[in-house]
Order: sequence, then structure tokens, then C-alpha cells
Amino acid sequence: MMDFDEYQSEAWAYDQNQEDPERALTIALLGLGGEVGTLQTNQKKIVRDGSIHRDHHTVAVEDLGDILWYVADTATWLGVRLDEVASANLSKIASRWPRQASTLPTAQPRGPVRVPTAPVDRIGPARSFDTRDTPETQRLPRQLEVLIAPSPHSIEGQPPRVVPVSGERACGDPLGDNAYDEDGYRYHDVFHLAHLAILGWSPVMRALLKRKRKANPRVDDVEDGGRAIAIEEGLSAFVFEAAGRASYFAGATVVDSEILRLCRRMTANLEVGVCTEMEWEKAILDGFRAWRAVHEHGDAAVLCDLDARTLTVRPLTDAERRHHTHVCERAIAEKDMSKRLGDQQAASV
Repeated sequence: MMDFDEYQSEAWAYDQNQEDPERALTIALLGLGGEVGTLQTNQKKIVRDGSIHRDHHTVAVEDLGDILWYVADTATWLGVRLDEVASANLSKIASRWPRQASTLPTAQPRGPVRVPTAPVDRIGPARSFDTRDTPETQRLPRQLEVLIAPSPHSIEGQPPRVVPVSGERACGDPLGDNAYDEDGYRYHDVFHLAHLAILGWSPVMRALLKRKRKANPRVDDVEDGGRAIAIEEGLSAFVFEAAGRASYFAGATVVDSEILRLCRRMTANLEVGVCTEMEWEKAILDGFRAWRAVHEHGDAAVLCDLDARTLTVRPLTDAERRHHTHVCERAIAEKDMSKRLGDQQAASV
């Protein structure tokens, strides 16, 4: 079992403001108040709403853990050991109240506490969710370059619609903002590329790149199917909305923990559920850094390195713009031809 002093020492290692004591103590005290309020709110919901909150144990462990961390950090900055606090508190209580004979109620059996070791490089080595049994043609490429530029057939009077191109393939249909006010969401495939590069995961990009793992029907259905795609698209839209209220994370070095927790919660039952909040944070910040660059210039080449877990952006060359236009024109012609054949077959029935 972990004792108070050991926990206090471990908790201190994660204080991100160790160079500024006044700031650190203020954050710890305000954080303590905020987390107590969160615990109170969750208890109110349980009392008010009853059994619909089935994960209350998990929530309580998380809330109490946050409170404990802020208590430990506050004690450290005040020069007090938690072991001393606990001992003094028990002595104080014993001098005022009689000790009860009942045993401690435990909802869950106790087990050994493992102290996690944070990766030296923050997010650790690259992830790959493809196995040795995954055919080469269904594996995600470890390096990928995607050209993002306006479609040559954008709608007049509207913001240009955007098409990502990988090699000789147009990845999907032209994308617009789908909003009354132009906000640049048409470039949101950059976020999927960030998920791909940093997390090693993107059911959206698997579908667009024709890399769905059809050799394993169960994996294809659960990990690469419509529900997983909808989850990723939903997270991208949610984070984009939150980012719009935070200057699209320009100059940001952190992402609100509530956003990161939601990302993990929504993907908990997928293969990407193993990714940490730090990994999601890097994917989001790198994604918006790339998105801001593409949005500013109107087009760009986005390079994903899944092994290095990096996402980089560079300007398009004139030759690449011509190639992008050529691929888009060919895709439109093939789609028109397919539609005409379909219409002819329907007419002949």
C-alpha cells in the first residue's frame, strides 16, 4: 500500500508550476475548491436522478483523486507533510469523539497500488493498431503526404470546397464549412490526419485511404465501421467548437482537461482507448497548428509520420497544385460516368 508521504512525493513530481511558488499555491487552492464542487455536483445528480448514473464509483475515484492531488500539492507548498496532517487530524478527532466499533465499509477489494511512470518524451513510442495478420494493403501507411486544396469545381458564391488528395486518389468528396458563417471547417480533415500521425488511429482516414481491415470482419465492423467513424467525426466537431472559443488554440500549450476526458470517454471501447490524455492533447494541439496554417494559406501539403508521431505542413508547389487539379478532375469524371451507367441500368429495368 502507498503511504501519505510516498503519495505526496509522487504528486509533487507532476506540479507544472514548480518555478513559481505563489502561482502554484494559488492554482492548488483554487483547484481544490473546484474539485470539491465537482464531487458535490456529482453526488447531487446521484441523489436527484438515481440509478441512471451507473458509473458513480469510477467518477468518485476520479474526483477524490483530483482532490487528493490538490491537497497534497497545497501541503507541499505550505511546508507540511501529509503523514503529519493525517496523524494530527486523527489525534484531534479522538480527543473529541468516541471511537465506533463498526468495520470500514469497502465497496471494492483493496489491491496493490501501482505508480505509473510517465514517458520520458511525454507521449512515448509510436502506436500501431495493425497486427502482423493485417494484410499490407489494409495497413495504415507509416508515412503519408496529403495535398489539401480547393476543388476545381467549387460552388460559385460560396467558400471554396476542399478536397484532400493522396497520391493518385481524391480522398472523399469536396468539403465545405457546412455553416452560415465561414469558419474554415472545410479543412477539418487535418484533424483526422493529426489523429493518424499522433495516435496511430483514424477510422475516417482508413476509409478515405481504402485501408479498412476487411480481412478481419470483426475489427472492420467495430474499429473501422460507421460507429467509429461517427465518433471521430463527432469529436472533431466538438473540439472545433471548443477551440473557436479559445482562439483555435493559437499559442496554447495545454488543452482543457474536460475536453481530453471526453475524447477518452468517447473512445474508451475502441482500440485507441489505450491512448492517454497527453497523447490526445498533442494530437489536438498539433492538429490545430496545422489547421491554422492550411486555413491561412488556403492550401498545403500535410505530412504525417506515424513512427515519429509528427505532423508537418509546407506550401504546395505549382506542380502539386496542377497534380491536385488533375486528380480531382479525373475523380469527378469517374463519378459522372458511374452515375450515367447507373441511370442507364435503372432505365433498362
